[in-house]
Amino acid sequence: MDYTNIITVKLDLRNNNLHILPRGAFLHTPYLTHLNLQRCNIIKVKEGALRALGRLVLLNLAYNKIDLLYQESFDGLSSLKELHLDHNQIEEIQPGAFSQLGPLNMLALNHNQLVYIPNMVFQGLQNIKWLRMGHNSLNNLAPEAFAGLFTLNRLSLEHNELQFFPTQTMMRLPEVTRLDMSYNPMTYLGEEAVSMKKLRHLLLHHMSLQDLSDQAFSKAPFLSHVDLSFNQLRYIEPLSGPKELNVLNLNGNPIHCNCYLKPLKEWATARGVKLLGACTGPPHLSEELLQEVSSSDLRCHGGSDSQEEKTEEEEEKQESKGNITVTAKPKQRVKCPPKCECDTETHHATCEAQGHTKVPRGFPAKTQLLDLRGNHFHYIPALSFPGTVQVVSLHLESCRIREIEGGAFQGMNHLLYLYLSDNNLTLLDPKIFAGIQNLTYLHLEGNQLTQFPGSALSLVPNLFVLHLERNNISKLEPSGLLSSVTPTLRELYLSNNSISVITRGALSSASIGSLYLDSNQLIEVPTSALTGAPNLEELSLSQNPILRVERKAFQPLSQSLKRLYMDQMGMEKISQDALQDLGSVLRILTVRGNRLKELPDLRPLTSLEGVDLRDNPLLCSCALLPLRRWMETVRFEVSATCGNPPDLRGQQVRDADVFTSCLENASMNQKGSREPRPLKTKKSKPGSLKPPKEKAGPVNSKLSKSSKKKSQKKSATSKMTISKITF
Repeated sequence: MDYTNIITVKLDLRNNNLHILPRGAFLHTPYLTHLNLQRCNIIKVKEGALRALGRLVLLNLAYNKIDLLYQESFDGLSSLKELHLDHNQIEEIQPGAFSQLGPLNMLALNHNQLVYIPNMVFQGLQNIKWLRMGHNSLNNLAPEAFAGLFTLNRLSLEHNELQFFPTQTMMRLPEVTRLDMSYNPMTYLGEEAVSMKKLRHLLLHHMSLQDLSDQAFSKAPFLSHVDLSFNQLRYIEPLSGPKELNVLNLNGNPIHCNCYLKPLKEWATARGVKLLGACTGPPHLSEELLQEVSSSDLRCHGGSDSQEEKTEEEEEKQESKGNITVTAKPKQRVKCPPKCECDTETHHATCEAQGHTKVPRGFPAKTQLLDLRGNHFHYIPALSFPGTVQVVSLHLESCRIREIEGGAFQGMNHLLYLYLSDNNLTLLDPKIFAGIQNLTYLHLEGNQLTQFPGSALSLVPNLFVLHLERNNISKLEPSGLLSSVTPTLRELYLSNNSISVITRGALSSASIGSLYLDSNQLIEVPTSALTGAPNLEELSLSQNPILRVERKAFQPLSQSLKRLYMDQMGMEKISQDALQDLGSVLRILTVRGNRLKELPDLRPLTSLEGVDLRDNPLLCSCALLPLRRWMETVRFEVSATCGNPPDLRGQQVRDADVFTSCLENASMNQKGSREPRPLKTKKSKPGSLKPPKEKAGPVNSKLSKSSKKKSQKKSATSKMTISKITF
């Protein structure tokens, strides 16, 4: 049997002893679509190990010994849909590890040893639907841990060590409909804890919940199924917010069916909510199903308010003596300012939206997260946070703050996250950040700043991520910028400002890797300014009025730029050599929604893994044939749609039939030449369009001179048209 033409598409290597996947491990199997490497004792996947597998749709690396995911471990997997990394020993995920997995639908990271998820770690997963992270040791999620996962609709975080609901983190997931947080040691859910607009199924069973606010789900309007089974809830108040709730599962809770449960029962009956579970007391209602118990049976020793209060006091006394298991609503037994809640177990304190006009004082010394958002502070003076040295994250969003005095945060030595978003700040005091030199993440978006706050940032040399979106900054100048004041800055967000000028040296920073300048007023690519950012990997210029991209526009980034976004700019022209300097590094290019009728030669961009050319008025004629042919030679998805002629508008370039006739027309035009000559046929490249077969023959001797001239003129015109895009 001849095996020379057999192409391997599925390869099962499980239960081997591979240890390390070296660079280029699969160079000889480029057609693989399924690869199983389970139980192979793999410790390390080296950078470039999988780069040849551009057709792979499923990769199974489960049950190995991988402890670290490197930045380029999965480079080259431009078609991957499923990635199984469960049952490994993963402790760390380097930034950018998944940046090249745009088509991925499912990522399994369950049964690993993850403790913390940093910001933007899943960046690049543009089509992810299900993320599985159960059975880890997660006790903290960064606020932007899931930022960019705009398509995620299912998230599994069961069997972790999360002690509070990560509200800020979850708000970055606009499409999630199913969330599993079961088997996490949470004891309380506060107001608006679950703020997820499209969430329908929420699993919170087998936790340690002793109480939850009636407003806990007020920002999750479409919840239909909430599972609170096997917690320590003794009673629960009617839930505000969810208008489509069908099932509330309270099985396994020590529900005491007295007058305190009556509001919930009446609410459930009126709304048609099915209550699952049974009464554990009083004795005459023990094991009675919640769905069947009558509201009239829910009484407290006669029904008067005074008697109810007395009964509650007696029950608490009995609990304190050890006669009854403590499951009632926990009493505040710690020092905490008025109209605030302080949790000593999770070290969280919140005074959110309580109408405070001055920063409250007197929080527990071990407080790590302090949430003051939604109050009315206006002005914050110096030394406003005494006794908060352990605070790691401080929330001051939407507090109508106009001014913050220098030294306001003095003493907060452990502060890493500071949220000042959506206030009324126009200028920052040069000493505003004095005393918080360890600050790493700073949010200033949604204010009224008119200048880049360079002088103020000089006091936070460890800043890693800076958000300045939605301000009024119009110009970036070298004085007080980046290199001199924020030497460690990695990500800079300047979207939705009014920036029209970026002078040379304004962006000078050897560490900056991501720069977001979308939705500003730039009329040209800031080439000279980019010379100071030699390690920039991601640049967004979308929604700037840049009509032309000139030659050598990105030359300063020739060794670093991997992702370039230029969508919806009204762009009419990209010079032929505007992108050629990026040939060996650029991986993602998007120019969607512009006015491009022609395109430059994309062949020199040899590292491309994704191109989006949709919604441009591309003329699908023989002039576009070189692009069509190139699309057939690459292994990644090229999204391009026809803009003209009208009958092809919106059709995928790859599927347009117009190109099949282009070579035929060219061959017919050659028949008008003066001397007979055989047609030369070249061997088609793999995947390219094949020219039609024709026999060489003499020119018709009866063809008139005028006809010959017309034919030659037509042939020349055809050649000129095809040469508009030279590939």
